[in-house]
Amino acid sequence: MSLGEVFVSETLGTGMLILLGAGVVANVLLARSKGKDGGFLLINFGWGLAVMAGVYVAYKSGAHLNPAVTVGILTSGADTYAKGVEVSFGSTLVYFGGQFLGAFLGACLAFVAYRKQFEAEEDEGKKLAVFSTGPEVRSPLWNVLTEVIGTFVLVFVVLSFAKTPSGLGPLAVALLVVGIGASLGGPTGYAINPARDLGPRIAHALLPTGYKAAVADRAAVPAGSGGPGADYAEEADHAAEAERPPLAAKNSDWGYAWIPVVGPIIGGILAGLLSQVVF
Repeated sequence: MSLGEVFVSETLGTGMLILLGAGVVANVLLARSKGKDGGFLLINFGWGLAVMAGVYVAYKSGAHLNPAVTVGILTSGADTYAKGVEVSFGSTLVYFGGQFLGAFLGACLAFVAYRKQFEAEEDEGKKLAVFSTGPEVRSPLWNVLTEVIGTFVLVFVVLSFAKTPSGLGPLAVALLVVGIGASLGGPTGYAINPARDLGPRIAHALLPTGYKAAVADRAAVPAGSGGPGADYAEEADHAAEAERPPLAAKNSDWGYAWIPVVGPIIGGILAGLLSQVVF
């Protein structure tokens, strides 16, 4: 297949992955969502199913969907990334380009789907969590090591799939991602994919995610219209606004952004190198 087809395939597959993955986080975290407080396990399963959907969409290009997977295949000594796609500097960049663009677009679509929930959510941290990962305990060295370990597991096991006769394909990858999230996702939110974190983080910085619930919640009778209850509605609205604590400014946490990029890349490289010895 041509590199143009690879680019489109990876863009669509990664976009589907992030749309559904960011979507399940939004469903669990954002105000006025029917899945609010669904729990971390729901997020784990949502991301696993998102990966499965992305793999099916991007099957033509081998469905890497993740620069760490691409790097893992590269360092494993493979000759091709997918049927008819040779491993080269140019093809590697095409995979990366499709993955980062797809992640950005998928995050934008998730934002559109949950637009009103973003407007109703006051907590800027929860909004950022829809788009990108963050540590529960901020410690750069240990956060990097967590991402290295999680991504190593992902890439190493994915590389083993090619050597086994199971034939489970996308389902096996989905269950693997659920397992990584349930077992290793607690410290950092398990990015395990540079595109999954950086592309949506850029989207978060650019999109209008501001809180607007104060406007949406105003009484149906316009203030100052003279109708019954209009003056009361206006006074109540002003009182609520006066008592509301100041909202935090939007912060895309760029100081942390390098960790879910560097950690997964290191993990992918280590997995690829070890696979040459083991498989």
